[in-house]
Amino acid sequence: MADDLLKEQKELLVQMFDEKTYVPMKLKELAVFLDIPKARREELKKVLDILLEEGKIGISKKGKYGRAQDFARVGIFTGHARGFGFVTIEGQEQDVFIPGEKTAGAMNGDKVQVVTEEAGTKGRRPEGTILRILERANKTIIGYYQKNRSYGFVLPDNQKLNQDIFIPQGKDMGAVTGHKVVVKITDFGDERHKPEGIITEIIGHVNDPGTDIVSIIKAYGLPEEFPQEAMREAALMPGNVDSREMEGRLDLRGVPTVTIDGEDAKDLDDAITISREGDGHYTLGVHIADVTHYVREGQPLDQEALKRGTSVYLVDRVIPMLPHRLSNGICSLNAGEDRLALSCIMEIDDRGNVLGHRIAESVIRVDRRMTYTKVNAIVTDQDEEAMEEYREFVPMFNMMKELADILRAKRRQRGSIDFDFPESKIVLDQKGQPVEIKPYERNAATRIIEDFMLMANETIAEDYFWQELPFVYRTHEYPDPEKMKRLGTFINNFGYTIHTQNGEVHPKEIQKLLDRIEGTDEEALISRLTLRSMRQARYNTVCTGHYGLAANYYTHFTSPIRRYPDLQIHRIIKENLKTGLSRKRITHYDRILPEVAKQCSAMERRADEAERETDKLKKCQYMSRHVGEAFEGAISGVTGWGLYVELPNTVEGLIHISELKGDYFIFDEERMELAGEMTKTRYKLGQKVRVVVKACDKLTRTIDFVLA
Repeated sequence: MADDLLKEQKELLVQMFDEKTYVPMKLKELAVFLDIPKARREELKKVLDILLEEGKIGISKKGKYGRAQDFARVGIFTGHARGFGFVTIEGQEQDVFIPGEKTAGAMNGDKVQVVTEEAGTKGRRPEGTILRILERANKTIIGYYQKNRSYGFVLPDNQKLNQDIFIPQGKDMGAVTGHKVVVKITDFGDERHKPEGIITEIIGHVNDPGTDIVSIIKAYGLPEEFPQEAMREAALMPGNVDSREMEGRLDLRGVPTVTIDGEDAKDLDDAITISREGDGHYTLGVHIADVTHYVREGQPLDQEALKRGTSVYLVDRVIPMLPHRLSNGICSLNAGEDRLALSCIMEIDDRGNVLGHRIAESVIRVDRRMTYTKVNAIVTDQDEEAMEEYREFVPMFNMMKELADILRAKRRQRGSIDFDFPESKIVLDQKGQPVEIKPYERNAATRIIEDFMLMANETIAEDYFWQELPFVYRTHEYPDPEKMKRLGTFINNFGYTIHTQNGEVHPKEIQKLLDRIEGTDEEALISRLTLRSMRQARYNTVCTGHYGLAANYYTHFTSPIRRYPDLQIHRIIKENLKTGLSRKRITHYDRILPEVAKQCSAMERRADEAERETDKLKKCQYMSRHVGEAFEGAISGVTGWGLYVELPNTVEGLIHISELKGDYFIFDEERMELAGEMTKTRYKLGQKVRVVVKACDKLTRTIDFVLA
């Protein structure tokens, strides 16, 4: 009853504020207007506070309440190392810039109430002030401890937390300068006082092996161990598939089957079969580990997998979504073992059209565990030794390449965009020190698997879209028209154009642009800017298509060992195959899937950030042994404070503007270049430069270059 009354009060106030005749009022004026006695004024304040936190109403600097869009809005604060920050407001395209003196002590990730004071203009964000901090995001912080005589302070690892934390005497657990520690914040401070905290854990000394990665794991809240209930459930899992579990399944154990993965992969969740019929049509089978046979809805393993959302691949370790007993054991499609799978078997013609498909619960047995290197040696290099070793499978691999080429050509034809930026491969020694950094090269074999997985994902997504059943899709929205407009203006400087239709750019236009710039000096520059103009892909219960792939239907079906969305849709598919979804189950999935999609998108972002941070850390450690050495590189970023330069091994560093000697350089945002006032020297994206490593800061994970 109390909930109904609160809901009624909230609706009444929102409706009142929305009326054209309403004039913003303070709490006291509202109470008088609504005829609420003084004794019950606190109740009104509570309802208003709830509405403010929900972002449904706003409050002015003078304490007057009104519509959310007229006054303060609620958003998430993102801090910057230099003290200023930005507030992202849901549903608002541009975030709000917050100058350093107007942050009200907000820290990165805090939920805040912000009032916009200056509207955004072309190329400029709106500017605002934070009124209140509604919810603190950083209860604990990881950082570097520095001890003084009677107190200490902690420098946060996260550069977006730009304030150090004061540690009073006796609250340091005996930590000494150089220790990496976990700090519990006891007082968040204000504009005049630093935050204060107590040390709750000493991770290790900054120079101890492994301390660096553990610090990042703790900073991102990555789970280090599985809960006991989940481990108990995992311990009960069988080591082999029982013959009774195979009953009623499509038996594919007699069909030649292979897995193709990296050399060090242990969780093998996809296998391939392929053949060609007399009519020239291909039969492509994509067989995915049947993880949901073992991970049951709502059980401890399932709850923990949803909480994690994804496996996290750090430089020196994997933090798996599922315990190793499953991910490397019964769920991994290991060669020579009977394994349960969920198969998508497609009939594809010689132009790449899927003429028909079948989705089935199956049992498979992988004949060969192949690596990308070996398959590439066969299909690209025709390496005699490799061809002899896998003699009976060579025709199969050649057929795979043939079909993959057809599928890729079809995708290109419709406008699929392929940004081929090299990923980093960082090789560590036994002590965790980086000994080599190089670009991770894609080859014909990696592309074969990529093409086949994309095809299966599209086929499954289209099938379930037309069945109109609850589902989780992988969506990528059209870019922001304003960003595309700016990109169009910029590339005009180089003589390129992109055509828009009703303010939107078709992915084929982006693909054409990337084709035209291939091999030119400005290729890196325009490719990066184009990528930055894109939105982020996410999980969604509504099928809005995938812009980057130029696909109307797309999902993630092929990696249920390491991605929860895949596991979730396997459960829906299997239930639908067996009994069909009842009205009750449809209602159940309609209720839970929006939260699943939101959680998985958030955990994917967290994993990406943690992976990037560990890469930056190891790159910094590697380059610290090369201080004073010269390297060739290309300018990968131009800002008002300097130039970012990327080396061929993927390491990136900054040439600070103060290091550009002999002239005064001005940042031209429209042309994305730094221009010298007197000498007219210009530095722009993609330009080749020779640099010397000046310094490496392992705490901030930054590398400083100077021009050679």
